[in-house]
Amino acid sequence: MVIPLFAILFQVQVPLFFPFAKVLDMPMLVVVYFAVMQRSQVRGLLIGAVVGLAQDSLSKNWLGMFGIVDTLVGYFAASIGMRLDVDHPMLRFILAFFFYNFHQTVYWVLRRALLAQMVPLDWQHMLVQAVFNAVVGVSLYHFLDRLRETA
Repeated sequence: MVIPLFAILFQVQVPLFFPFAKVLDMPMLVVVYFAVMQRSQVRGLLIGAVVGLAQDSLSKNWLGMFGIVDTLVGYFAASIGMRLDVDHPMLRFILAFFFYNFHQTVYWVLRRALLAQMVPLDWQHMLVQAVFNAVVGVSLYHFLDRLRETA
């Protein structure tokens, strides 16, 4: 559980010094990686819930919003991990791209439905951010594979 903790701390601390890093969603990328590698829907669900609630508790958001979204991401990523061999970098790129868009869309829906916040959804920016997150995600997944091999 050290890697998810580093991802959450990265998400909270790094944008304070580098504002462009707000676009990078490291906790979501870590949830996708661990959920896909665990290949268990229950474990993916639990990883997503723990990471999401920890992210909520350290951020200035409503408690539970990232918990709900990351739980869904973890569940669906584990479902895909059970059916596909996700060791190919291109498939990992597609997964990170898809789940970033899924994460942002579900978060937007929850803000509108649960919090009654009328926030716009900018698809163009979201797609560019998804590509950036997917590129970082493929590199991160390669690094995490190396850590897993040495352990």
